[in-house]
Parts: sequence; structure tokens; C-alpha cells
Amino acid sequence: MDKTVVVVGATGMQGRAVTRHLLTGGWRVRALTRDPSGARAQALARAGAQVVQARMEDIDSLTAAAEGAWGLFSVQPTVGSPGTAPDFTTEDEVRWGVNVAEAAHAARVRHLVFTSVAGADRHPGEKVPVNLVSKWRIEHHIARLGLPATILRPVSFMENYTGGYALRDGHLSTGIAPDTAQQLMAVDDIGFVTELVFSHPGDWIGRAVSLAADELTPVQVAAAIAEALGISLPYAQIPIEEIRALSEDFAYANEWLNERGYRADIAATRKIHPAAMDFTTWLERTGAAQVSAFLDSARATGGGA
Repeated sequence: MDKTVVVVGATGMQGRAVTRHLLTGGWRVRALTRDPSGARAQALARAGAQVVQARMEDIDSLTAAAEGAWGLFSVQPTVGSPGTAPDFTTEDEVRWGVNVAEAAHAARVRHLVFTSVAGADRHPGEKVPVNLVSKWRIEHHIARLGLPATILRPVSFMENYTGGYALRDGHLSTGIAPDTAQQLMAVDDIGFVTELVFSHPGDWIGRAVSLAADELTPVQVAAAIAEALGISLPYAQIPIEEIRALSEDFAYANEWLNERGYRADIAATRKIHPAAMDFTTWLERTGAAQVSAFLDSARATGGGA
């Protein structure tokens, strides 16, 4: 495989997984990052990626980085994502996604893969959370440019349960109601599917698919983590009004998950990727170690986990 794929956001969670699977598949990878000297970027370089400096707010740097590449993987952070500036907005996310699409168009990239989010295609038929709207706007721009593209729409990541977002004060805590099942997908499996998509462009260009590998209530998630680690981990729902006091958008997103949810077809995902991990398998392979490392660090620093 002598084709080059550009990975935007290569040092992020999805970008690292995609880069790893592309390299394993024999692709040449051009990993874009704003800080080539950073530890994650250097790890990608040691793994065999060509690390290139580019910023999603700078379309010229993106276009230069995409020149001569066959494919491009695009992902943008949402408001509140780790590593984003406190003043990062939904409009910033859309602008970054549009910039990447424009750069792919200018560089005549032959296959763009964009990770959106499950449910984005239900806008504007019903009111949806702002992150679904932002992803849909980026999808719409990709279509308007006529790019040869594939849209992947994953559900919530299993990795969301490995840090302070959900682990605090000896509990698993989110805004999801205890008896509401939430669809989940491991980030590593997004990397696998992305490499599959790039490897079979004739089967995938022009398609948009939602991806989910498991569906569990938060009580079941807490019980699975507790069993894997041999600890007590009760579930405590965060009242929506407490979330609303911090962010109306986050409050609505949790209400939407409780009342509507992603509705991805898990059986269809397993036809694409039969080995996609369920939550228990993910815990056995990497998840339990990640949760344990976070809890150990939190205890060592006197954190609230």
C-alpha cells in the first residue's frame, strides 16, 4: 500500500486510533498536529507516521499538508472536549470542519472520511443537541463540495467512562437516567472501520453509516466496571437541573439521550465489523486498565474519584 492518508487531529483519541490502524494496514500516514514536538506526536513518528504541523483554524496549512495525499480523515472536537480552549464554540467546530473539507477539495483528495455522530441525520427533522447540529452542518458542506466522501456516525465512546467526566466521589455519575440504555462504541473500533473504509473506496464512497457495538444502562456500565476491577462503584445520576446550571446545551443533550437516543443499528455495525468490542470485551482488553489508572492517579493526588 503506497497511498498516503492524511489524519487530521492525529494526536486526539480518534486520530491516534485511526493512525494506528492505517499504519498496521500498510498505509503511509501523514499525521497532522499543531505541536509536532509533543509527546503524542513523537509517539506517532516512532510508530512510522510522518508528523506534519497544521492547524484546523488555518486552511492554508491544511491545504499544504493535504497536497499529494490520496485520502484524508477528518474529525473535530466538540465543545468541552479535552484539550479545547475554554472559549471554543460550536461555530469554531463547524469552521474547523469546513476548513478541512475545503482543504481536501483544493488538494483533490480522492477519499475523505469524516466522523460525525449518530443522530446527526435526524436534523432538522426534530430538535437535537448542538453537537449533532454542528456535525450535520459539516456533513452538509462536504456534500455541497461534491467530495468523494464517507460519513461515519459513531455513538458515545466507551472511553468516556475512564476519567473525571463520569468517575467522581466513588461513584459513576452522568446525566443519563439509571434505566436508560445508552449505545456505546470503542474508539479503537472506529479506527478499524476507518481503515476498512479507506481500503474499499468503491464500496464506501457516498455512504453514511451509524456505528454502535453495545447498549447498556449506566447501572449496567457501573456494575461491569466494578466487577472488572473488583471494587464497589454505585451509579448516581446527576440531576439535569445541576447540569443546566452549568450549561443549557449539556442539559438538553442529556435530556435528548434520555428521551430519544442515538438509534444506531448494532447488528448492522457487526456486519461491517464482526469483532467490534462489546463493553465487557473492551474492559478486558483496555478499558479496565484505563479506569484503574485514572482512579489510582486521582487517589494519589487527592482527587474526587
